[in-house]
Amino acid sequence: LRKAMSNGAALAVLTNVQKGAAVIDVLVPEGPARAEIAPLIAKQGVTGDYLAASVASSELNPRTYGAPKNVASLEGFLFPATYELLKSAPTSKRLVSDQLKAFKRNIAEVNMSYAKSKNLTVFDVLTLASIIEREALFDRDRPLVAAVFYNRLRESISLGSDATTRYAVRNWDEPLTASQIASKSPYNTRQVAGLPPGPIGNPGLASIKAAANPPKSDYFYFIVEPCKKGGLVFAKTLAEFQKLIDAYFNRREAQGGKDPAFCR
Repeated sequence: LRKAMSNGAALAVLTNVQKGAAVIDVLVPEGPARAEIAPLIAKQGVTGDYLAASVASSELNPRTYGAPKNVASLEGFLFPATYELLKSAPTSKRLVSDQLKAFKRNIAEVNMSYAKSKNLTVFDVLTLASIIEREALFDRDRPLVAAVFYNRLRESISLGSDATTRYAVRNWDEPLTASQIASKSPYNTRQVAGLPPGPIGNPGLASIKAAANPPKSDYFYFIVEPCKKGGLVFAKTLAEFQKLIDAYFNRREAQGGKDPAFCR
């Protein structure tokens, strides 16, 4: 619009639909770590070194959220969503910037008062949320997984999550070996009590909210429930948990060693 332009000229400007710049949609799923995201987005046409771009950014300082001084990267802050990038310049640096902006918008919606009452920082909540994201396939299970982890932290019981060990050894999909399970990494939450040094991936909002505000529960254990397509079942005592373990492996044996989450 310009000063002193005619009504007709102004109307023409306001009603003329300009063709938008060509964009690509880039899907960043909930859960994966930086090392897993990099090849996923490369296949979608994003250029540049994603791992390098997601080490640090002027867009966000992890220490603002309670991260230690020596935090190694932006792991945990790279918010998963679908992003529009200009087709002419779909760079990793731009994607990381957009992810960090989305994180700041979304984290502002999360009530951290309960977590803070337990002396957990936002960084701690993200660390916990990243484990929950890996352990729970369905949103309905995430709050109770969070409750289990809070209970175990309170009692100084190790979290016992193989997902953290997978992050340490970069084994995302194959069965963990005995040597990997016995790893001395601080991310091995079978061996080390408490939270690992930082997030093991990039959680979505449902997992973050669960980690910040878990329900009250007496559960200390969980396992995949047979025939529930990845749904979890929970236990209060070790004896109850052992029965669930037996049911899991009995079903697995009945299916010839195949995943008992899906019954045939």
